[in-house]
Amino acid sequence: MFAANGALAQPPVDTVDVQPSAYLDIRHNVSLVQLIANPEKYDGKKIQVIGFLQVQFEGNAVYLHEEDYRHGISSNGFWVSFSDKLRRHRKVGQYSNRYVILIGTFRADRRGHMGLFSGTLENIVRLDGWDLKLE
Repeated sequence: MFAANGALAQPPVDTVDVQPSAYLDIRHNVSLVQLIANPEKYDGKKIQVIGFLQVQFEGNAVYLHEEDYRHGISSNGFWVSFSDKLRRHRKVGQYSNRYVILIGTFRADRRGHMGLFSGTLENIVRLDGWDLKLE
């Protein structure tokens, strides 16, 4: 996209949150194992994680593994909440039951529905599938 003067224009403010992470200030690419082991280290920070996403009523969460979701091991998962901007640009439910990459702000003291999870990833601004096919 170019501005009238021919210079490269930035995307509109309303869509910046769903652009590739190069537009976002992400200093922490964190594994869910690191979050479980050291939640205080990332509390209040914007982080990027990869995990298995489940989107359902009173059960929006990202898990370390699909098996953790299937066996109800919520301590290996984190409650998730999506930004309004992302919800306007993504059909969040289409990413359920898949591995995804997320960017959001981590809160160690917010443990989700009934306090079952190991924290919360809130105000999520990136949601993309993480489907790698190995040959």
